[in-house]
Amino acid sequence: MSRLAQTAGLTDIQREILATVRDFVDKEILPVATELEHRDAYPDQIVEGLRELGLFGLMIPEEYGGLGESLLTYALCVEEIARGWMSVSGIINTHFIVAYMLKQHGTEEQRAAFLPRMAAGEVRGAFSMSEPGLGSDVAAITSKGIRDGDSYVLNGQKMWLTNGGTSHLVAVLCRSEEGHPEGTAPHKSMTTFLVEKEPGFGEVRPGLTIPGKIDKMGYKGVDTTELIMDGLRIPANRVLGGTTGRGFYQMMDGVEVGRVNVAARGCGVAQRAFELGVSYAQQRHTFGKPIAQHQAIQFKLAEMATKVEAAHAMMVNAARKKDSGERNDLEAGMAKYLASEYCKEVVEDAFRIHGGYGFSKEYEIERLYREAPMLLIGEGTAEIQKMIIGRRLLEEYRFQG
Repeated sequence: MSRLAQTAGLTDIQREILATVRDFVDKEILPVATELEHRDAYPDQIVEGLRELGLFGLMIPEEYGGLGESLLTYALCVEEIARGWMSVSGIINTHFIVAYMLKQHGTEEQRAAFLPRMAAGEVRGAFSMSEPGLGSDVAAITSKGIRDGDSYVLNGQKMWLTNGGTSHLVAVLCRSEEGHPEGTAPHKSMTTFLVEKEPGFGEVRPGLTIPGKIDKMGYKGVDTTELIMDGLRIPANRVLGGTTGRGFYQMMDGVEVGRVNVAARGCGVAQRAFELGVSYAQQRHTFGKPIAQHQAIQFKLAEMATKVEAAHAMMVNAARKKDSGERNDLEAGMAKYLASEYCKEVVEDAFRIHGGYGFSKEYEIERLYREAPMLLIGEGTAEIQKMIIGRRLLEEYRFQG
């Protein structure tokens, strides 16, 4: 077990789960991650292994067949998985967010219909907010869901779906004007629709097309796609929670726990980068000694390790606050912001330690160097996190004059 990023106060069960996941990462993910990533190949065997470990149902309540674990346990597992290959943690994350939204906001019929199969990994989830022309401005979405008898008809184009092709269930945010007259604030006229589909690409059900995988710089293996709805008809009982107009709040609740997940991913990638850097520094010799004995490299390693520790501590704090039932948007925003920025810096320092070899695809650090930038964007850019943090600080430190 690494000396860095240890978590105090864990139960025996939590420690056992983490030891099992770390062992799986060391034996089943790390040996194949770079080869699969270079081929942009979906990690079917790894995903099956995670399913057998029960990780798809880690936070789903026991009454629905899950393990009923905390957000902290989940985040620490994600940290371990991202240490092996960040793309695999992405496959789990989108599924987890949809399961969380169902648990928190779904009707009893919706929870009973989906959560047991999601816990077993038989149904895998994806969620969809973004569109081609809006970026972080979620309130500007144009996709619409219009009531038609006992159904809704959905039209629009969505973007950046992780698990878009391999998922069976997609939580889609659309504008719905039913019961929300003209002039209603945009965020109050949005609804989350639960869209069931077959895995694959092309027309996966009447009115729903998944065009294909988006070719990306990094974050490969996992499928990232568009989603096109053209007269997609779904039953009215597939409105999340059964009431329109609550979609924005439901999605933001899901993204909030997703930010803890992205922070955990940043911690895991940074840990692996440090491991690679400190190992290489002791093997590579210059001027008659290992480069780890040069003060400049020791300073760099010290800075890297400190950043790994700081990011891990903030991620754990954000998860524990959410588990306590308290509002944690401030802590989640800080953790996501710090962990993603520090991850980028630690990976770059490890890349520099490798010198010219870091530029070679034969070395694992090359893969990490391309993966880290995604964390700067996922679940909200650094600028979005700063806006959230700034607004919350002004609420807490309101001037009394």
